Amino acid sequence: MISPELLRRYPFFGHLSDAHLKAVAMLADEQMVQTGETLFEIERPADCFYFLIEGSVDLHYVVADRDHPDLRKDFFVGQVNPGEPFGISAFVEPYVYTATALANSPCRVLKIAADGLRKLCETDSDLALVFTRHIARVAMSRLHETRIQLAAARA
Repeated sequence: MISPELLRRYPFFGHLSDAHLKAVAMLADEQMVQTGETLFEIERPADCFYFLIEGSVDLHYVVADRDHPDLRKDFFVGQVNPGEPFGISAFVEPYVYTATALANSPCRVLKIAADGLRKLCETDSDLALVFTRHIARVAMSRLHETRIQLAAARA
């Protein structure tokens, strides 16, 4: 559990009521992550939703040959900066991570239990609406960044 005051500092959580902040804070733990550490891997169950407090996290899309798993290609697809959420797949069905997250510096992150967050949203439509809007905004931003990278690679 963390203090709701920590969440209150960030615009991502700015539209949550005091009761919502307390409920989310109960599900969150603060974690220190070292440079090079993997926070989660592509195609694994998305059991946690993350929020970056300090440091920087790189997102990678990893392609592996199904017949030859040793044949893998890793593509950098984005960077998470302080004040931004990541691991948003924990909030979107089928709840499987669509990227691999690697710390590229020492990081301080909030790790929020996805099951608990989803249950909160199932019982509180106001909270679900706020989170859905914010997650959709993040997803669209990441999609836009990926399209820019794709266009640059093809130019």
